[in-house]
Amino acid sequence: MKKIIYISGILTLFVFMSFMTLDFFSTMTKVDYVDGSKTLKFTTKMNTSHISDAIKINRSTAGFEAEVKKYVNNNFDVYVNNSPKTLTFTGSQISGETVWVYFETGGVTDVSTLKIKNTLLLSAFPKQINLVNIAYKGAQKTMNFQRGKEVNEVSF
Repeated sequence: MKKIIYISGILTLFVFMSFMTLDFFSTMTKVDYVDGSKTLKFTTKMNTSHISDAIKINRSTAGFEAEVKKYVNNNFDVYVNNSPKTLTFTGSQISGETVWVYFETGGVTDVSTLKIKNTLLLSAFPKQINLVNIAYKGAQKTMNFQRGKEVNEVSF
């Protein structure tokens, strides 16, 4: 009988927990090196409502995508071999609850170190986690960013 009460208690707990909402705040950036054009291409995926809250602009506003690009430009810095690189935005799109932002930096002949400062949404959401996955000449590296760890560096 105690076993039945214990199991029903655990099941009840799971039912109650399923009704709780937990916000998960994250961005994901993929970095690909294109050897032919000597370019690092970045694709960043963000939650539409989170970025909308951070920049304080409704996603249906005409200037929303321009403000998102400006926000990313102010909160994402790249250094190749300790030299700062200029980011050029190549596009963006909103797909339901996801905003995709595309940018790149050219003139990258060789990468021995890649340092990134990523503060996307960190000031708006204290538990924000930003991931960056890098593919460079067959090597794969992953960086993570959060409050207190806004800068990360990898070597190739």
